[in-house]
This record gives sequence, C-alpha cells and structure tokens, in this order.
Amino acid sequence: MAARGRLDCQISVVSRSNNKTDYLYGSLKTNKKYMKTLLITLLLSVTLTGTGIYDFKVAGLDGNEIDFAKFKGKKILVVNTASKCGLTPQYAELEKLYETHKDKLVIVGFPANNFREQEPGTNTEIAEFCKKNYGVTFTMAEKVSVKGDDIAPIFKYLVDEAAKKGMTDPITWNFTKFLVDEKGQLVTVFAPKVTPMSPEVLKYLN
Repeated sequence: MAARGRLDCQISVVSRSNNKTDYLYGSLKTNKKYMKTLLITLLLSVTLTGTGIYDFKVAGLDGNEIDFAKFKGKKILVVNTASKCGLTPQYAELEKLYETHKDKLVIVGFPANNFREQEPGTNTEIAEFCKKNYGVTFTMAEKVSVKGDDIAPIFKYLVDEAAKKGMTDPITWNFTKFLVDEKGQLVTVFAPKVTPMSPEVLKYLN
C-alpha cells in the first residue's frame, strides 16, 4: 500500500509537472504570436504615417536602384515625362537645369503613359530616345503610372503631400514637376507648361 501511495504521488507530480510545462509552452507560443502581431502593426504604422521622400527606392532606367535617401541635402525635382508629347522638348531644358545646378539639385524623371498613351515605349526604348535626342544625363526611373489605381507609391506620396498644401489633383498632364527641398519637404508643384528654365523655377535655385 505504501508503494502504491508513492506511485500515485509520483503520477500526480508528473501530471502536474506536465500541465505546468504545457501551460508555459502555450504561453510562450501565445506571447510569440502577440509579439509578431505587434511588430507587424508597428511596421505598418511607420509605413503609413512616417513615410518620407527619403524612404523611397525605385528602379532606374539603367537597371540600377535609385535610393532617394542619397539625395539628402539637395533639392529634388520629380517629373513625369513622355516621349511623344508636345511638351517633350522640355527634356532639353531639364538637362540644362540639371547641368547648371547639379551641385544642389537632383532631377528624377519618371516616364509615364497615363496621358493619351504618349509614352508607349519600353524602358530600353525610352533610355535610347532620351540619350539620342536630348543627351539626358540626369536620373531617369523606370516607366511607372502616375495616376489611377496603379499609381506608383512615390507619386501617391507626392500627391498626398501636395493636397496638404491645397494643391489637389496636381498631375494634370505630362511634365508636372514636384520640387522637394533639402530636408525632404515638398515645396511646390509646377504645372506642365511651366518650363524648367522659367523664372518660376529658377527663383528656388538662385
């Protein structure tokens, strides 16, 4: 009877021990799941509320990555471009503007086919066109969409920033120009027909 009592006691202790182990293991799994959920929530929060121009990385027309964080300390002019538009000759003025002020200005062109399909070419064709016809040396990104449901994230960000300044739906045509200052803040948006070498633009650079 004494031996049976000791056995029952051992079984009881083992059972309680296993239950405690199961409880701890379950708690650990729950905590890990909670921490994972919390981490994802925090990351999404940062992405949705803390995004700035320097957070963007986009594919370049030359196949290399364009990291906007590398442009800190310089003004940035972001332009949606097109090769078969009446405003296409602005490529020449954009290049001149860049060459004149590249010590303090970065220009990033984004080919887009949103307006009357005036940028139908491939990335390779666009790169060849820009080099052959305008000798473009400023930064060019891969072809994107700048309006609609498939708008590129960087343009969604710029449009939202413009709206905060009372400029709603600012992208009305090819060669809309977003000017960002040295600290990554949107300064203004130039309408498509405002040429790159116009006084309206140059006053921010001189």
